[in-house]
Amino acid sequence: MYARFCDEENIYNAYLKARNGRRYKDEILRFSYNIEKNLQNIVYELRNNKYKHGLYYEFVVNDSKKRIIRAAPFKDRIIHHALCNIIEPIFEKSFIFDSYACRLGKGLHKAIKRFKQFLRIIKLKNNLKDYNNIYVLKCDIVQYFNSVNKNILFELIKRKIKDENILAIILIILNSYEKGLPIGNLTSQLFANIYLHELDFYIKNELKCKYYIRYMDDFIIFDLDKKKLWEKYGLIKNFVFDKLNLKIDDNKTKLIPIKRGISFLGFIVFGDEIRLRQSTVKRFKKKIHKKWVLANNDEKLAILAIKFCNWKSYYKHGDAYIFSKRLFCKIGEKYDKDIWEFANRR
Repeated sequence: MYARFCDEENIYNAYLKARNGRRYKDEILRFSYNIEKNLQNIVYELRNNKYKHGLYYEFVVNDSKKRIIRAAPFKDRIIHHALCNIIEPIFEKSFIFDSYACRLGKGLHKAIKRFKQFLRIIKLKNNLKDYNNIYVLKCDIVQYFNSVNKNILFELIKRKIKDENILAIILIILNSYEKGLPIGNLTSQLFANIYLHELDFYIKNELKCKYYIRYMDDFIIFDLDKKKLWEKYGLIKNFVFDKLNLKIDDNKTKLIPIKRGISFLGFIVFGDEIRLRQSTVKRFKKKIHKKWVLANNDEKLAILAIKFCNWKSYYKHGDAYIFSKRLFCKIGEKYDKDIWEFANRR
């Protein structure tokens, strides 16, 4: 396994993945200027056990909430990709179907689609007239990435990985950050799924919950019996604390009927209807306003057109066509016709 990890072809493929979408960043341009020498140095360090992880740099992202992102140097990001190329397929085989974050062929919109599918299945199996009697338990974990216990995580990894040299590299990456997992690392996404796979297994196999969806540290369970869901919540809370050293956020835990609308991954789901969350719309308005103010006249149309296409790919999963048309008319009436013609050709 370690020989495949250190292989020149694996390292080069990892380099291509690490630079994807960022190839004109200064750090990547500097690395790419002497690409052959730099990649050979990586291979040499790995094969001779001389690899040491670099220091992280931090930046803040204000999305649905304020997040501090820790990014590793580009050289280390190549090694993260090279490691995931080798070990991710091993763990992917054991992950449950309904875990949707940071996995190939999954993602946010697949999770929303599965949400609607579960509602339809429950309705048909129980001969319900509508979705109103279906309850949803919605939970998330307090400060998940910062709270991951690295000793527990490493023991979980060792169940699948036996190569001592690979385990040594994993330890270097885990110990490169003081507490928990840095959000910016590719390896952190995989490690986070490995850690919560224990929760997935417990809910699906021990508690026998058929209708369960997890997107990283957010998860939901469907049932017709409100009392049973509360009982399962108590068991899940104890399991998460005892086995994974984590805490479920009681303030964010909700158990409500679907008729009241369930806020999940930027949407609000009411049975067959999916609406955009107001906070999502506000963030979009704020972003496009900032771009508009900073752009010159020649750039404004291009900015609106690109943003519109991004928005279109997002809102098509919710019932927001008319709303989005009005939104863009307000933002750029002058260019509205051009934007719609441009976007509808996509």
